Amino acid sequence: MAIEESAKKASAAMSIPTVARALIAAKLLTAQQVEALVQKAHTEGKEFVDVAIETKLVSSAMVAQTLSSVFAVPYLDLSAIDTMRLPQNLLDLKLCLAYKVVVLGKRQNRLLIVSADPSNREVAEKIKFATQSQLEWVVAKSDHIAAVLEQIAKSNSQEAGSSDFEFGEMEDVAEVEDSGASEPDDAPVVRFLQKMIIDAFRMGASDLHFEPYEFNYRVRFRIDGELREMASPPPAIKDKLASRIKVISRLDIAEKRIPQDGRTKMRIGGKSIDFRVSTLPTLFGEKIVIRILDSSSAKVGIDALGYEPAEKERLLTAIERPYGMVLVTGPTGSGKTVSLYSCLNLLNKPGVNISTAEDPSEINLPGVNQVNVNDKAGLTFSAALKSFLRQDPDIIMVGEIRDLETADIAIKAAQTGHMVLSTLHTNDAPTTLTRLRNMGIAPFNIASSVILITAQRLARRLCNTCKEPADVPVDTLIDAGFTYDDLDGSWTPYKPVGCSACNNGYKGRVGIYQVMPISEEIQRIILSDGSALEIQAQSERDGVRSLRQSGLQKVKVGVTSLEEVLAVTNE
Repeated sequence: MAIEESAKKASAAMSIPTVARALIAAKLLTAQQVEALVQKAHTEGKEFVDVAIETKLVSSAMVAQTLSSVFAVPYLDLSAIDTMRLPQNLLDLKLCLAYKVVVLGKRQNRLLIVSADPSNREVAEKIKFATQSQLEWVVAKSDHIAAVLEQIAKSNSQEAGSSDFEFGEMEDVAEVEDSGASEPDDAPVVRFLQKMIIDAFRMGASDLHFEPYEFNYRVRFRIDGELREMASPPPAIKDKLASRIKVISRLDIAEKRIPQDGRTKMRIGGKSIDFRVSTLPTLFGEKIVIRILDSSSAKVGIDALGYEPAEKERLLTAIERPYGMVLVTGPTGSGKTVSLYSCLNLLNKPGVNISTAEDPSEINLPGVNQVNVNDKAGLTFSAALKSFLRQDPDIIMVGEIRDLETADIAIKAAQTGHMVLSTLHTNDAPTTLTRLRNMGIAPFNIASSVILITAQRLARRLCNTCKEPADVPVDTLIDAGFTYDDLDGSWTPYKPVGCSACNNGYKGRVGIYQVMPISEEIQRIILSDGSALEIQAQSERDGVRSLRQSGLQKVKVGVTSLEEVLAVTNE
């Protein structure tokens, strides 16, 4: 009797699955049948749906159609789906087989999942934890799901070893010792890091951010200048992931209290790519940023950067002069380095000696003597510049003019027969001259050395596949900076839409430039200690477009949207 009572209590304790309640409500099963099926499923360790179909009390089609109606989820005939077109890397095949689900695709941070029982909360939570994604459910017949999974498993077994995500495909060119990476517990971390780096490279990202927080961990890519969340792995992997990144970039894995900087080189799809790694201790672990340094970006040529014909002609005329200073200005991430290296690439000839001082060197350019400054070792920008002048240089590139000493040496170099290229963090070309003056440079030295200043921003390009004409009010166009003469009906503004080929309607970026040669009139204003407003007014008389005007020109030809130009040229 005690055994029977215990069995009854166990039976009563077994909860009725949501799917069973739905089948009772649809009058496909009775309460007594459900109780028996629940007991059988519990005893055999199977899912309720599988047991119900096995006993032939209901068919897989009846279950799928009922659940589709009750839970308001789409019903899909999986037999009509081409298995070879299904994504293979969004959810591990072992989990798909264990949970009996098929992944149809991913939209932003939402996975589209096919299941015979979308009401199974336990399975839903496990998939959400494994993928760190929100789920959208589709219901299908269980036998169809089983058949598709069988085909996928068979296909994977035939193609084993050919995955793009194999470690050998992203081998460290420098053959960094793989300490600890072969441990079985670390294998998922290694695969995850490989996938993130390969995905970032293929999506055209410039940076990867690995960010630990108290209760979550996220990975973001910077694509076309904007950070986008791409994954949310379990927080428990943060230490192993940090250690793995440190190993391949030759950093101290035991040091977690101070920031570290390193580099690594990896091979992706047969192409060798450089990466710069920066670690930063935070409250809940080390934040790591990996910057992708693609040397091919320096070889795209001036034409691909987005200069208008007149702007390009001014720049080329300036850099081809035997001496003087050319300054590139703009905020961090505005493409200054690429512009400088595009110029160096044009000047890099066998008969020319070029030296650069950078912090650090981001792009490797053969034929150029590149030096990484090291303040701790005493190799500052000014120290590097002094050494360059003893190395018989023709062209000197200084990564950034930060202080009076560096500016003073650079200007003296420009005055003594050298072409000097450098950058400054200023808003536009006219304010660059006042910034140099405020640093302590004499007006005479500025006027006699600086020959051209180019200010720049990067705006996202509209996707040519999906962009559409935008209905923008005339008042809005006028407020943005267009004149009534511009609104002659010969052009149409476009707006972003979004498609599978782009990122929310944009694909790639284009430069917006203000290229200001230092004319004799501007030299006079500098010598008379004139303001940036006076310089701006004179540059307009010289035919120099402002950043906003340059951006509006890109709107007229349909390269970018008005909203994007207003965002990056906030005047």
